Order: sequence, then structure tokens, then C-alpha cells
Amino acid sequence: MKEELEHLPQLAKDKHKENKKYFAKLRKKPPKNLDYVMQELHDEVFSEVDCLKCANCCKTRGPLFTDADIERIARHLKLKPQQFIERYLRIDEDKDYVLQSLPCTFLDADNYCLIYDVRPKACREYPHTDRKKFHQIANITLKNTAICPAAYRVVEAMKKRLG
Repeated sequence: MKEELEHLPQLAKDKHKENKKYFAKLRKKPPKNLDYVMQELHDEVFSEVDCLKCANCCKTRGPLFTDADIERIARHLKLKPQQFIERYLRIDEDKDYVLQSLPCTFLDADNYCLIYDVRPKACREYPHTDRKKFHQIANITLKNTAICPAAYRVVEAMKKRLG
């Protein structure tokens, strides 16, 4: 996994143009069975990839925190939402709540999430490769292929399976 992570940004960069073109075509005319195929590919890849051996998303990118996330996590940590915000979050250039620093404050030394049961929606859904209407999130997916080995593998498998 470590070696794959080292090469992942370059692999994604090398495939970026090809993938961008592929996703443009996919957006124009998505196959009727796309969501089904994506769920299948997602499940296949995640049967091989162990996120606990990687956690690159938690180390290099932070999620957006919705108001519902803030409320839920603050309650779990026995904090008022405003206390949680002041302690852990900042507002980014898009006016979204994000972590003050990376790696994620809630990632422990063994790559376990200390707030796993109440983690943000963005974390629960990452890398979004099993999302309905997958063709609508091409830009997010392209970015994720440079961060997440599973996302990279899913996209490569998708191109082979769907042509």
C-alpha cells in the first residue's frame, strides 16, 4: 500500500487527460446500468483495499462539515457546537467549515477514526465511487484518484468494464 500511495499522484496525473475525456463522454450519455456497475466495482475494489492501511484521505484532505455534522459530533464530544467549531474548525474560501489542520485531528496512530460512529457525512461517503448518478461527480472523482488508491482502481476498472 505504501508504494502504491507514493506513485498514486503521478499515476493520476498521467491518466488525468484520458480520464477527463472519458468522464466528459460519460456525462453526455451515461449507460443505463451505470449506478449498478459502479456499485459492483466499488464493492470489488473495497474487498481488496484496506482503508486502515492507507488513511491518505484523512492525512491529506479534510472533509466539509455540515451543520448536522457539527451538531452530531459536538454532542458526541460533549461540547456545544460553537465550542466544537472554535476548537477544531475554520471557514475556508468557499465559506465551508473545514478542519483547522491536517492530518485530521480525529485520526489516531493506527489510522482509526476516533469519532467513526459520528464522522462527517463527507467521510462516510468518501471516495463517492458508489454514489448514485456517478457521472455527475466527475471532477470530484478525478481529484480523488490522486488521493485514494481505491478511487483510482475503480475508475480504471470502470473504463475497462464500460469501454
